[in-house]
Amino acid sequence: MSNDVFSQTVGTFIQQNIWWIIAIYAWSLFWKGVALWKSAREGQSVWFVVFLFVNTIGILEILYIFYFSKHTGLPKGPTKDLET
Repeated sequence: MSNDVFSQTVGTFIQQNIWWIIAIYAWSLFWKGVALWKSAREGQSVWFVVFLFVNTIGILEILYIFYFSKHTGLPKGPTKDLET
C-alpha cells in the first residue's frame, strides 16, 4: 500500500508541475551542451566526463564556463598580423 501512495504522489506532483519540469530540463540541457562543447574544444576530458555524468541543473556548467575555463575571445590590442 505504501508503494501505491508514493507513486500516486509523484505522479500528481509531475502533473501539477509539468511546465516547471520542462523549463528546468531545458535550462539544464542548454548549459550542459555549452559546457560539453567548450570542454571538448579545449581538450579537457575530465571536465567533459564530469559534465556528461553529473547533473547539477546547470550550476556546475555555468561555473565552469565563466570561472574555470580559459576565456578565449578577441585580442584587446593590435596584433603584429594586423600591422603590415
